[in-house]
Amino acid sequence: MDVSPEHLVAQARERFQLQDYYGAIHLLEEVIATGRAFADAHHLLGLSYSLVGQQDPALAQLDRALALNPHYVEALVHRALVLNELGREAEADAAFRRAAQVGGVPRQGYPAHVAAKLANQHARLGDAYLESGGLATAIDQYQAALALGPAFHDLRYKLGRMLLEAGRALDAREHFEIIVRARPNYLDAAAMLGLACYLAGDGLAARAVWEDCRERRPQDPRVEAYLAMLARNDSAAQVPAGATAPDADPPPPPPPPRSGDGGRTPPR
Repeated sequence: MDVSPEHLVAQARERFQLQDYYGAIHLLEEVIATGRAFADAHHLLGLSYSLVGQQDPALAQLDRALALNPHYVEALVHRALVLNELGREAEADAAFRRAAQVGGVPRQGYPAHVAAKLANQHARLGDAYLESGGLATAIDQYQAALALGPAFHDLRYKLGRMLLEAGRALDAREHFEIIVRARPNYLDAAAMLGLACYLAGDGLAARAVWEDCRERRPQDPRVEAYLAMLARNDSAAQVPAGATAPDADPPPPPPPPRSGDGGRTPPR
C-alpha cells in the first residue's frame, strides 16, 4: 500500500509530540527518500535531529527547508539555534536577524509568523479534505493558504497539481508559471507547466517547456514520456494524400501524479 507523504508527516508529528524523536526521524526519512518532501517535512526532520543531538544533519535539513521556502520563519529561528549549538555564533546572529526581518512583514493584516502558521493550517486542512475525496474544498483551502503565503511555492505546486486533477488546466498553468518565474531551476514545476500547457490546448508551449526540461535533466522518464506522446500525435496528424483522417482523438497525455501521490516535491 502506497502511503502518501502527507500521511507519513502527520504520523511523524504525532511521534514528535510524544517526544519520540527517533520515531519521527524514521518516518520523515521515508518521506525524504521518496523525493516528494515539502519544506514542512525537512523542517520537522531538522528539528528532530537537533533534539537528539545530531546538529550537522539538523542544519542540512533546515537548509533544505529554507531552499524550498526562504520565508519559513520557524526554520530560520531553529537554524539559528542549531548554528549557535555548533559554535557558529556570527552565522547564528545573522540567521536571527533574517528571521526578525521576515517576521516583520505583515500579510493579510497578520504578522508574518502568524500568517505563515495560518497558511500551514489551511494547507493541512486541505490535505485532510483531499484524502477524504473533497478535491474542490482542498483547492479552496490551498488558495486561502497562498493568500497568506504567496511565496510558499511548495504549496503553490501542490495547488497546481490539484487544479490539473480538477480539470482546470488554465488555472494550473498560471500557478506553475509563477513558480517557474520565481524558481527557474525547479524542474518538476516546469514539467508540470508543460503538462498544464498541453491540457489547455497549447501544444507548442508544452513542447518548448519539455524540451528545455530535457536539456537540463536528460533521461527524465516523465519528460521523455510527454515528448514521446507529442511525437505520436504529430505522426498521427500527418495523413497521406487521399487518405481519410481518423475520427479518433489523439491519445490523452500520461496523467499527472495525484496531488498526494506523485512528483518530487520539493515546496513547506
